[in-house]
Amino acid sequence: MSKEIPLKLVVGTVSNEKGVSEEVIFQAIEAALISATRKKHGAEIDVRVVIDRKSGCYETFRLWTVVPSELELEFPLRQMLLSEASTHQEGINVNDVIELPMESVEFGRIAAQTAKQVILKKVREAEHENVAEEFRKKKGQLVIGIVKKTSREAVILDLGGNAEAILRKEDMLPREAVRPGDRLRCYLCDVVADLRGPQLILSRTCNEMLIELFKIEVPEVGEGIIEIKSAARDPGVRAKIAVKTNDGRIDPVGACVGMRGARVQAVSNELGGERVDIVLWDDNPAQFVMNAMAPAEVVSIVVDEDAHTMDVAVAEEHLSQAIGRNGQNVKLASQLTGWELNVITESEAKTRTADEQKHLLEIFTEQLHVDEDVASVLIEEGFTSLEEIAYVPIQELLEIEGFDEEIVNELRSRAKSSLSTQAGTPEEKQSEKMPSEDLLQLSGMDEDLAFKLVNRGIVTRDDLAELAVDELADIPGLDASKAAELIMAARAHWFV
Repeated sequence: MSKEIPLKLVVGTVSNEKGVSEEVIFQAIEAALISATRKKHGAEIDVRVVIDRKSGCYETFRLWTVVPSELELEFPLRQMLLSEASTHQEGINVNDVIELPMESVEFGRIAAQTAKQVILKKVREAEHENVAEEFRKKKGQLVIGIVKKTSREAVILDLGGNAEAILRKEDMLPREAVRPGDRLRCYLCDVVADLRGPQLILSRTCNEMLIELFKIEVPEVGEGIIEIKSAARDPGVRAKIAVKTNDGRIDPVGACVGMRGARVQAVSNELGGERVDIVLWDDNPAQFVMNAMAPAEVVSIVVDEDAHTMDVAVAEEHLSQAIGRNGQNVKLASQLTGWELNVITESEAKTRTADEQKHLLEIFTEQLHVDEDVASVLIEEGFTSLEEIAYVPIQELLEIEGFDEEIVNELRSRAKSSLSTQAGTPEEKQSEKMPSEDLLQLSGMDEDLAFKLVNRGIVTRDDLAELAVDELADIPGLDASKAAELIMAARAHWFV
């Protein structure tokens, strides 16, 4: 049975008022009519309501699940025997669903009251999804909101369009006081699904907030002419950013500072007076660290690439400035550059250098059996270990003034011999980890080489078989050809 009612007008009105699609409203009304029909005819029946999207007419169908004729109906209001179903529709099978037209309820005042909650729920869900979809596109951008509510844990902001966002206390600037009605600019970190609707998570303390503010205040940054390579913040107090440009006509630091500091001051004002140092990026890590330590002047830097640390030496009178209040300057410089920085005085640096050179002098003279003059020359040329002397390209040693091929070969031979002695003889290693029998029995393997492999953690034949030739390249006395033969011999049992 079809009912001609002004549903089209109702749908259009609600859609315009709530800002959701007409299809969502149609689906909500269908769900409401199903609910009203069940309330009138019995909650256990299955019902389907179909509304014509053009005319607003709707029809109601009762649904039955077909069961075998020989069974007793477990749910009489929702099941129909196959024998009976066949009288209504030819070719029907067990487990099919048969639909039979039934009387539609009037969409009048009573039905509307029944439908109200369903419609409102659907509308709220659609509104939430619209909000979520809109702000997912804005994730990673700055948004402006009006403070709606404050509590000890968080601040709720109204972003407009029925959208609310949460700014937790830990994401606010220290000692930042806000009141209802205040306008706040924040960074949209995330959009999180929640039963109560999407949760828009904001922050004013993240590094991205600082970067986005510079994109607004400095057109060259917004256009990509100047790139902000990294940022570090002590929120509300101090920050550093590293900038770079490939346009030689532009001074990236000056552009970010602006005329009389106007641009950087605008950013600082937005962040509660947070002082921002603008640092020039450099591909050379040591130079980058020197730039990042500003305003302190760096006298010298010692880089330890293995530990990823740098000892930064400054004049005695600049030590407190380099470290900063509560270690703030060096901490931000470390975060900005990605290096662990140890700030020392110039005198401490000289003492450390002298001690290190003295130690190296002792090692070279004792292990290489050379006089202090030769050892000093090696140190001055930047050699810091026996391994470097033993395995650096011969040409690097030949470039040292006064070193000929004979001297270089002798130094390399002595360095390798010393390293081999330090590694220990097989007899000295008897009490430590022993090579496996299958490793010792490999063709081309001798006991001395086996113990050298054990020192590298290669204890068994299978340990060796899993390696590549280049992983054995630095073992004294083992060239690439022999390494390849040993590895293939170790793998031979895999193919038996």
